[in-house]
Amino acid sequence: MTGRLEGKTAVVTAAGQGMGRATVLAFLREGARVWATDIDAAKLDSLHDHAGVTLRKLDVLNAQEIQSFSSEIDAPDILFNCAGFVHNGSILECDEDAFDFSVNLNIRAMYRMIRAFLPGMIARGGGSIVNMASVASTVIAAPNRFIYGTTKAAVVGLTKSVALDYVTKGIRANAICPGTVESPSLQDRMRALGDYDEARASFVARQPMGRLGTAEEVADLVVYLASNESAFMTGNAIVIDGGWANA
Repeated sequence: MTGRLEGKTAVVTAAGQGMGRATVLAFLREGARVWATDIDAAKLDSLHDHAGVTLRKLDVLNAQEIQSFSSEIDAPDILFNCAGFVHNGSILECDEDAFDFSVNLNIRAMYRMIRAFLPGMIARGGGSIVNMASVASTVIAAPNRFIYGTTKAAVVGLTKSVALDYVTKGIRANAICPGTVESPSLQDRMRALGDYDEARASFVARQPMGRLGTAEEVADLVVYLASNESAFMTGNAIVIDGGWANA
């Protein structure tokens, strides 16, 4: 059976773990050829034996690295901007350095990736851009997520702007807004709060379904947005949060 992404090429950032890694594997199952990138090359090692994947160390905070990467490969059919960072704290707990880091990783890196690959996508007749936002953005607010929610709201705005400006060029851009998803980075954040069990119970409690999401569930949504099945969709911020935003 032919996969939904047969013959397509994808670029994925933050592909070494969590939702990025799960999406790489989902793309491969659907027949895509995938450039899996991450700042930590060691995290990409587990993908090494999968047919159809090319591993690439990439620091998305480095504009020169992004430009060099985009000039070395053909324009992809799919760009999944997954790299991001969750800062814990209110506005009074977010100093200038923390503000700048979150803006640079959560917004500026995405801006640079799209600017680098968009001309080639247009030249080849179109493509699908999927950006990682969050339900904690324009959808709802979350406690102690000041700069995270601010930057993820900006991702939604960025996505809608790209979608509108290039809809006649065959470009589709959509954002996904996950709730709390089981991932290595979430595990690290729960441990950092001091009482892991209490932190985990708190994260689960805010999900009306009574559980955390999985990276694979998010990856399935990314596949849909990358595929021709969603050909009439662009400029959307799609919530996948276990009902959190409706609670």
